[in-house]
Amino acid sequence: MRYLLRRLLHSVYLLAGVSVLCFLFTDLAPGNFFDEMKLSPQISPNTVAALKTQYGLNRPLPVRYLLWVKSVVRGEWGFSFAYNSPVWDLLAVRAKNTLLLTGVATILAWLIAVPLGVGMAYWRGSWADHLGMGGTSLLLSLPELVLALGLLYFAVRTHSLPVGGMSALNGESYTFLSRLRDRLAHLVIPVATLVVGSLPLLVRHVRASMIEVLDAPFIQAVRGHGVTAARTLFVYALPAAANPLISLLGFSVGGLLGASLLVEVIVGWPGVGPLLLEATMARDLYIVIGAVMISTLFMIAGNLLADAALIALDPRVRTRA
Repeated sequence: MRYLLRRLLHSVYLLAGVSVLCFLFTDLAPGNFFDEMKLSPQISPNTVAALKTQYGLNRPLPVRYLLWVKSVVRGEWGFSFAYNSPVWDLLAVRAKNTLLLTGVATILAWLIAVPLGVGMAYWRGSWADHLGMGGTSLLLSLPELVLALGLLYFAVRTHSLPVGGMSALNGESYTFLSRLRDRLAHLVIPVATLVVGSLPLLVRHVRASMIEVLDAPFIQAVRGHGVTAARTLFVYALPAAANPLISLLGFSVGGLLGASLLVEVIVGWPGVGPLLLEATMARDLYIVIGAVMISTLFMIAGNLLADAALIALDPRVRTRA
């Protein structure tokens, strides 16, 4: 418990540091949301000055930061210049969509990576292992942008999958099962892009951890007792190799989250990514800060989940904690 409390305290420090850096970097960036209004002859300089005063842009940076912290406590997370509404109202729905995409991709990636990595470790040096290593090397060289564009091209040419969005235009009139099938169909392209993009690294880590454990003396003793290969791998070897893999889980969530923001923009998934891009182009700074903070919260949650699993599965960590 003390270990988790320390990790939670570190997470609070991380959130505070990220928020301060966000405010600092947005303040150093040239221009602001209201600069383009000055170019319009229909908007007077007094109107622009009044809007800046209304949104507090003429106040010192520390004052603006403290006002933003108070708005976070109230559940507003600042105020959007473009939408004229609290940032949290805009981010809440987008964050759920991003969490759905990232969560499904993470689960599928690990469900595929673990048996593949275990099999490659067991048959290391064989043609299957060489084929797997060659395939992961090829996939490592392909960025998510190329994967997403390739899958979009396939979907457009074959008309086999929907392109863009997360539901059909008339999806509200569907039955529950039809809406579920439609949502799953829209998930295929972005989830496949994220899974294929993250799979090579995960498979290689699982393979390396398993090879180290399979050479351990206790595994040789298990084999000497005539235990089947499948039981040896998944009952004895895999739990022993789980420590570094659980730690990798938290990092993989952060990596998938960062990749999902790009994939969302490419495939038109209505998550945090398109909103962050739009807000960055418009210099809607509180949406930018809110989107970065939401992404940081997701990453911290993934790492805390991995820490909790590590404590539950590894008695050595419980002893040190």
